Amino acid sequence: MEWLTCIRASVDYMERHLVDDIGADDVAKAVYLSPFFLQRGFSLMTGVGLGEYLKNRRLYQAALDLKDTDDKVIDVALRYCYETPESFTKAFTRFHGATPSQVRSGAPIRTFLPLTIHLTIQGGNQMDCKITQMDSFRVIGFERTFDNETAYEKVPAFWDEIVQTYCANVWAGNPPANAFEKAVADHHIGEYGVCVDDVAGNRFRYLIAGEYMGGDAPEGMTVYELPRGDWAIFDCTGPLPEALQSVNTRIFNEWLPGNPDYEFAGVANVEWYGMGDTSAPDYKSAIWIPVNRR
Repeated sequence: MEWLTCIRASVDYMERHLVDDIGADDVAKAVYLSPFFLQRGFSLMTGVGLGEYLKNRRLYQAALDLKDTDDKVIDVALRYCYETPESFTKAFTRFHGATPSQVRSGAPIRTFLPLTIHLTIQGGNQMDCKITQMDSFRVIGFERTFDNETAYEKVPAFWDEIVQTYCANVWAGNPPANAFEKAVADHHIGEYGVCVDDVAGNRFRYLIAGEYMGGDAPEGMTVYELPRGDWAIFDCTGPLPEALQSVNTRIFNEWLPGNPDYEFAGVANVEWYGMGDTSAPDYKSAIWIPVNRR
């Protein structure tokens, strides 16, 4: 299915199932796309996370129900998939700025209408991209599982934590002080950020990694193999994180929608980080995405 069609189909599916207990996995299954790639693309193309969109649409419809019917608050809460009136009231009040009873008494509500997906192509398929066939290779790194809805905030914090705890000493040119620092030095950990979409639910694994050069892996570190295949490589020049995020957005807004030649494949994608000052205007990085020819 064409990528832009997937986003539109996702919105249509959610609109038909606002009162059903569905989540990102159900939406992704309905449009034949992995939850990880769907949620990333949905957020970049619409400006709102998939889970947030579904929640906001339910809360808007719940407000209309309270205004237009005499249904009890508990019945409206259960209708829109909240387990308790308390959790519903908390989410409702945060969204609308008024409690359910205040809205029923005439307080204004926040409008959140169904999305209509339009696309303006600025770069089309002429983005700076090359398709390269790569042999399988293994990476080793520090792994953590993240929720798709909060990953953009929490992954950078994960990087800060790992760099400060395990990388800063050897990156400064000092001898490794423990097995983890030795692994950082031996395998150049920090060269890759690897997203792996093989976790159940609205989550994915993320590795701060380097190429695995063999030998024993310290307990608590992960070795992961990336398969042989074609990869779309998008080069990036500029300070992080803005430059890399900009390229990532363009992939979903310009290169992927309606691409006649390639579609996403596999369960992992890679961020590559070059040497040097990440805040420099000429800093080099890249995004690697596994693809299949259509």
